[in-house]
Amino acid sequence: MTKNHEPHFWNNARQHLIRYGGKFENLIIERAKGSFIYDADGRPILDFTSGQMSAVLGHCHPDISHVIAEYSRNLDHLFSGMLSRPVVDLAAALTATLPKGLDKAIFLSTGAESNEAAIRMAKLVTGKYEVVSFAQSWHGMTGAAASATYSAGRKGVGPSAVGSFAIPTPFPYRPRFEKNGVYDWAAELDYAFDLVDRQSTGNLAAFIAEPILSSGGIIDLPIGYLAALKQKCHEREMLLILDEAQTGVGRTGLMYAFERDGVVPDILTLSKTLGAGLPLAATITSAEIEEKAHERGYLFYTTHVSDPLPAAVGLKVLEIVKRDRLVERARIMGERLEAGLQSLQQRYECIGDIRGRGLLLGIEIVKDRASKEADNDRGEAITRECMNLGLSMNVVQLPGMGGVFRIAPPLTVSEEEIDLGINLLGKAIEKTYKR
Repeated sequence: MTKNHEPHFWNNARQHLIRYGGKFENLIIERAKGSFIYDADGRPILDFTSGQMSAVLGHCHPDISHVIAEYSRNLDHLFSGMLSRPVVDLAAALTATLPKGLDKAIFLSTGAESNEAAIRMAKLVTGKYEVVSFAQSWHGMTGAAASATYSAGRKGVGPSAVGSFAIPTPFPYRPRFEKNGVYDWAAELDYAFDLVDRQSTGNLAAFIAEPILSSGGIIDLPIGYLAALKQKCHEREMLLILDEAQTGVGRTGLMYAFERDGVVPDILTLSKTLGAGLPLAATITSAEIEEKAHERGYLFYTTHVSDPLPAAVGLKVLEIVKRDRLVERARIMGERLEAGLQSLQQRYECIGDIRGRGLLLGIEIVKDRASKEADNDRGEAITRECMNLGLSMNVVQLPGMGGVFRIAPPLTVSEEEIDLGINLLGKAIEKTYKR
């Protein structure tokens, strides 16, 4: 019996843990370092998802560990009405990386919480309550964030917030609107907003979107779409909220994914990558919107708002990303990763599509490329074989799609680790063909 199968551990897990979705790996993880996690038997597993798509500096980065140790000794948590230097310094450093119009920040714990804060602010400032998002979105599992999440989790829990609307996700791989054989996302967007307008009571407050829908299957908004979406919002006096939980802080080869499109959102939310795996999130907006929200009594008073320890971590994350030129590194390593995936696509018919940006890429598993028919069984089999070979991958399975692997190694990943991941993935796919 291996240490991973320790009966006492698994008996306690079965008896005392609430299952919260999916299945637990049949492993006990003991430690992590850099791009690897290690199970109870000491086996290294290459982490190609940066934990929960968060550890952009790899696991247990020494500089981050030092900050945690320092602040755990000296200043960890405060009454929410008190301020500390890390919080104010992080606000200044973070907004310095952003364009004018994203000038003020609030620091929270999770992505769902930052989206709650953004939606609440948008409703208060506009005086309206209707919120629109994409039909394959994921913005969190709490209240308003869950009401704006359509990729999963909507059944069996009662009604969503009144005024929740969804529009089709623009998807070049499976286009719904075509003109002369070319995907016509602009016509699709016009049609979608025509339907929204017909359903709205005249209270459209905000649209919340991810620049790349990650849990939706790594769907990158087409170039030009974000600008058109912002125009649709402003025509209706809605605010545009961008959720860059997974795309922010360098992941796509730009500091923020919205920079590619030259579009500045009215409200920006960050989480996962900002804390590099630690619970830190931010909601950022303009001084004008913040002032109006304040005048109208904006309230988002939580236990861990403006906590000093995670703020100090976020400040160090920004410093390391700049110091080590990790934004550029994400672009370069992303090109290497994409080239490796394309080489696998040439060998295996089951890889229908490769998409994404930088070090946030996806491959979609299909039965054949002509039909693009989903092959969930093969996606699950590849996931199992990857783990058996020492590669941690994450496959998203949604109705009407094949298994889509989200690949997001740390920005610190080495060339050798990229090549190892591609090699192991190829071996895993090969094994599914031999069955």
